[in-house]
Amino acid sequence: MHHRFVAAIFLAIVVNSTGVQPLRAEPASASAVVGNFHGHLLGVMKEAKSLSVDDRFQRLSAPIDAAFDLWRMIRVAASPQWKSAVQPERQKLFDTFRRLSIATYAAQFDGYSGQQFKTMGERPGPQKTVLVATKIIETDGDAVGLTYVMKKTASRWLIADVLLDDSISQLAVRRSEYRHILKKSGIEGLEATLSAKADTLLAD
Repeated sequence: MHHRFVAAIFLAIVVNSTGVQPLRAEPASASAVVGNFHGHLLGVMKEAKSLSVDDRFQRLSAPIDAAFDLWRMIRVAASPQWKSAVQPERQKLFDTFRRLSIATYAAQFDGYSGQQFKTMGERPGPQKTVLVATKIIETDGDAVGLTYVMKKTASRWLIADVLLDDSISQLAVRRSEYRHILKKSGIEGLEATLSAKADTLLAD
């Protein structure tokens, strides 16, 4: 479960919490956004055995939309081809990227075995970001560090990237992976690849 747990966050992509927290329209701080999201994630984990992957997808859709800046993430991951894409292509790629992001969490977070989620604090980051440091603590005491890169959009903080062990960027890994697909198959090829991945995850 440990490796799948980390992989689920790192592919898509937590505070000490014992239940689901309500969605808030404008959490007051960057840490609050992370805490709100992981409260929902933990709630789904605890009920996962009684939920289908489609149920988990539906339960996690709103929390992920509220916590992640998915538009920014796919724009960065698909650059520079994103700049030359027309709006219908951008919209279709965004919709597919969003579906894959939610499907990754829904498919991987399919159980609970006593994990704890702890926020270690937040600090200023580069380019007007805030870095929220968290740990995933397993029942055997093993812990993995995840740092959320938060960027303010309009009046709220949103997750723009996730760093594993405070160094490996999820967005950089995606950009490298997507660059190869874009060079070979363009925007349409990337959309088709991501769509196929989402279909596989949701076929369970």
